[in-house]
This record gives sequence, structure tokens and C-alpha cells, in this order.
Amino acid sequence: MKASKSHELVTDVPASELWNIYGTLRFVQLFHQLLPHVLQNVEAIKSHELVVDVPASELWKIYGTLRLQELVHQLLPQVLQNFKVIRGDGGVGTVIQVTVLSPGSSNPVTYTTEFVKIVNKNYILEAPTIEGDVLNLGFTKYVTRFEIIKKGPSSSVIKSSVAYEFDDARPELEAAASTTPLALAARAIVKYVKEQKATESSS
Repeated sequence: MKASKSHELVTDVPASELWNIYGTLRFVQLFHQLLPHVLQNVEAIKSHELVVDVPASELWKIYGTLRLQELVHQLLPQVLQNFKVIRGDGGVGTVIQVTVLSPGSSNPVTYTTEFVKIVNKNYILEAPTIEGDVLNLGFTKYVTRFEIIKKGPSSSVIKSSVAYEFDDARPELEAAASTTPLALAARAIVKYVKEQKATESSS
């Protein structure tokens, strides 16, 4: 059996004015402000996708291991300013601490993440933040997720995402959640892989 429920409210407010609320995060903010017992937190996801002519399996050799952090620190030291392994060897349960400076920001943030999900078959890694500046800013959840999507024998998509949650009383945190460092990392990694293959081919 299929069923649906809906509610309609006739109002004397112009549609454009209502859409200025319903079509933006202002809807969620007002929802929490006016009905705090119903909605208490904002949850959202931001993603960046980069289509590349590099096999998914080759990218996963980097993204599915600690080689990712090593390379990003090497290639983009101004973005990933520091990282250290607290425990683990790159598998589930690995804990790392990173210091990241987003472009346009003057304040680097240091935080600790744990690899809680690694799916080698589907090229997926998830690492929630467990302590540090990101949570101190006010985020109640901040999860970094990488997925390498196979498109063909020699092409793929690097999908980098952050899933986050914060109290709606802190709407300024929306802008603090950014995939920019992840996007820069993806481009740098692809360039590195291609340069390495070109060097191997010419030698």
C-alpha cells in the first residue's frame, strides 16, 4: 500500500519572501529558534568531486592508507602544516592528529581523527574528528569521508566530503565547514600520480 500525507497553508505572504526562508538555511535556523523542542541541531554534508583519468585502484593505494597524509603534507605544506600518527598503521582504528590551514584563513586548526570505516572493495574511508579545535569551535560532529568512484578502466571520481553537525545557535559554523583543503589535496595527488607515471615511462 502506498500513501502520502501533506499539509497546505494559505497565507497572505508573498511566495518570494517565503522562499527567502524555505530555500536557504534560514529555514532550519528559524525552525530551531521557534521550535527548539522539535529541532535542536543542524546536520549537513558538503562534497567536492573531481573527475580524473587515473584508475581508481591507483588512487586508493594513496587514499586508503596513511600515504595520503604524507603526500599532502609533502605537496601542500601550507595547507596540511603538520600531521602525526597517534596510533595504528593506516587500518581501522588508526588515530592521527593534523594541523590544517584553509586558504583565506589565518588561523590553522589542529584536531584528531580516527579511521572508523575502510571499505577496500568500494574504496571508501571515513574518519570522524574525536578531539581538538574543530570540536572546540562548536561542531558536535565532523566526519571526513573519501570515496574513489570507478568510472572506467582508467578513469575515476575522487569524492571528498565533510558531514557535520552543530547547534543551530551557532549558524556561523556553516561557513567553517569546508571541503576546500580536500579539493586542493585531490588535485595535488592526481598531479603527483601522473608525474610519477610519466617519470617511470621515460626511464
